[in-house]
Amino acid sequence: MPQNDDSKFVMYSALEVARICGVVNQTAINWIKKNSLKAFKTPGGQFRVYPDDLAEFMHSRDMQIPAELLFACSNTRFLPKSLLIVDDDRGLNSVVAKFLRTKLPGIEIFQAFDGFEAGSLMTEKHPGCVILDLDLPGIDGFDLCRRINETDRFGKPIIIVVTALENEDIEQNVLSLGVKSFVHKPLDLLSLAQLIDSVFK
Repeated sequence: MPQNDDSKFVMYSALEVARICGVVNQTAINWIKKNSLKAFKTPGGQFRVYPDDLAEFMHSRDMQIPAELLFACSNTRFLPKSLLIVDDDRGLNSVVAKFLRTKLPGIEIFQAFDGFEAGSLMTEKHPGCVILDLDLPGIDGFDLCRRINETDRFGKPIIIVVTALENEDIEQNVLSLGVKSFVHKPLDLLSLAQLIDSVFK
C-alpha cells in the first residue's frame, strides 16, 4: 500500500470522511455513532478517523478507496492490485508481463518501455508495485527510485529493482532509497512471481 511515514498523524473529520466516501456529512456521523466506522472524539467533541480504519471500512463495503486515502494508509493490505513493469527491452518486458499474467491473474499489469512512459502510467494508474529496470536509456535509475519514494504523486508503490549491472554497491544504494527488493538478471520468472505475490499478500 502505498505507505506514508506520517500516517499516524493523519486523521479525518466526519466531513472529510463524507467527502471521501461520496456521502453527506450526516451519513458519516451515523456510521460512527452506530460503531460501523471506528472513530474517536477530540476534547472538543469532534469525531476523528484514522486512515487505516476508514480504508478498512470502505474495503468491507466494497467501496473504491481513493488514491489520497491510500497514500495516508500504513497498512499494505490496501495496496492497489496492479503492477507496472518498466524495462526498455521490449522482448523481456513482454515475456515477464505474459508470465506474470498467467501466474498472478488477480493483478492488473501495465507495461512501460522508458522513463517518460513509466512516469505517465504511475501518475495515471497508481500501481501498487513497480518492477524497475535500473539501466534505462536517458534516465538515472537511482534518481527515479528516489523521486518515486519522495512524492505522493505516484502513490508510493513498492519498488522491485531488476538489473544486469554488476556492481556490489548498487544493491545497497537502491535499498537505501526505499526499494523493497533487488533482483539480478537473467531473471528467474517463478521466483519473481513469488516475490510479487508476497508483496500483495
